Amino acid sequence: MDPISQASLGASLSQSFANDKTKQFSALVIGALAGMAPDLDVFIRSAEDSLLFLEYHRQFTHSLIFIPFGALLCSLIFYPLMHSRLIKNKWPAAKLSFAQIYLFSFLGYATHGLLDACTSYGTQLFWPFSNERFAWNTVSIIDPLFTLPVIFFISLAAYRKNARYARIAFAYAVIFLSLGVVQYQRAQQAVTALALQRGHQIERVHLKPSFGNRHLWKMIYEYDGRYYVDAVKLLWNTKYITGTSIQKLNVKQDFPWLPGDSQQAKDIERFRWFSDGFLAVSTRNPNLIMDVRYSFLPNRINPMWGVELSKQQIENGNLDAYADYQMIRNLDQNTGKAYFEMLFN
Repeated sequence: MDPISQASLGASLSQSFANDKTKQFSALVIGALAGMAPDLDVFIRSAEDSLLFLEYHRQFTHSLIFIPFGALLCSLIFYPLMHSRLIKNKWPAAKLSFAQIYLFSFLGYATHGLLDACTSYGTQLFWPFSNERFAWNTVSIIDPLFTLPVIFFISLAAYRKNARYARIAFAYAVIFLSLGVVQYQRAQQAVTALALQRGHQIERVHLKPSFGNRHLWKMIYEYDGRYYVDAVKLLWNTKYITGTSIQKLNVKQDFPWLPGDSQQAKDIERFRWFSDGFLAVSTRNPNLIMDVRYSFLPNRINPMWGVELSKQQIENGNLDAYADYQMIRNLDQNTGKAYFEMLFN
């Protein structure tokens, strides 16, 4: 999820174990920073290989087995800071033992990977034993209804110096995420009914809440070599918002000029792993392979990112050239207006 949500949840669990009233604010700061720390993996990048960061983001730093080591690294940084002369003089309550700092760091760090797994991006919780990307699809990457109440209660806990409010914050977060399972099941029922109306047999499905809410869902299912993309509003009633479809990626047919042993062909498979196989060729750029799972409008196929191939590199005999990862910024005023109409009408 977004850094603020990660920080808030990490702080709520750390503060929940800060029974000493004078340590509430310290627990908030340490838990929040440790809760964000795993996302430092975004700095693992390569100027030549633009797909490298996709392989490492939400990998070892997000693994369950790495939590004790990640917490230790955080503690080794926080301990001298907490014991620096400037901090001790202006903030006497910040003086903590290394064990206390490690505990708060461990609790904050431990929340990160599990919270990320509740989104649709994919998190390698069991690295290095498995490269499977867990995505439970129960909450949007940004959801104010999740984050704002948690922020309120952890702030109240620090202000009142009472761990009870932090425990309320953490309990709220757990309940909120758990209720996302109910919405997911409703989305499953909705997509099954829609495919049945069309006479389609679902071969594979992907469901996720759209940006910033949990009642407007994107539904993708595969049937007969195509991906069908629609939206559904799950309030008291179920309301469909009809979408569109696109041909599933077929590398041999779509890119007959691409040698199977080229780096670009390997990069397609790397991107396929990242996107859980939901790939198609962009209708606007015949050399762009896009991740069908993501778009600004939940019933449309307007890519937010993809990999662009270069036929010229192959023609020049450069089989070692990497594919180019592209971030696509196609959000405009009309798109934003259409989204809010879907959300509130």
